Amino acid sequence: MSQDDPQRTLCNCLALRQASRHVTQFYDQVLAPSGIRTTQYSILHRVQSQGPLTVNALADQLVMDPSTLTHNLRPLLKDGFVVLEVGRTDRRQRAIAITPEGQGVYRKARPLWLRAQADFERAVGDTQASSLRDLLAAVSRTGLGEAEAQAEAPPAPKAAARRRR
Repeated sequence: MSQDDPQRTLCNCLALRQASRHVTQFYDQVLAPSGIRTTQYSILHRVQSQGPLTVNALADQLVMDPSTLTHNLRPLLKDGFVVLEVGRTDRRQRAIAITPEGQGVYRKARPLWLRAQADFERAVGDTQASSLRDLLAAVSRTGLGEAEAQAEAPPAPKAAARRRR
């Protein structure tokens, strides 16, 4: 690790978070004229290209916790860009669907996103950008933390133990 570069770290998590913040800020700046941020663009893109998706299905695709996705959906719902529909196969489920207004903002954001993609690839290099996406996809598919989370989960308390006298 170079002493000359305070951004450089041996911590993989910190390095990913720093790069993620840097790239997210860049994409958000490029997408600003559309009125949406990159997280919102990602949601609109998935729903536009795949049709209505349940919260859990979309969260899985975005490698995001469902409660975080719900938080990110709020402004899109408030602005009328998406709606929650009754599930087609299970009426208890809700599916996220894009509205005509959402399609309009998506059409406005799409060329801006394409420009951000091209600028990123120009700055990093096409081959390196492709390799980076492959590496990050492989990281997302690892089982990091799954075994540890299960092993560390405390046992559920028994009903009798929860009662207070």
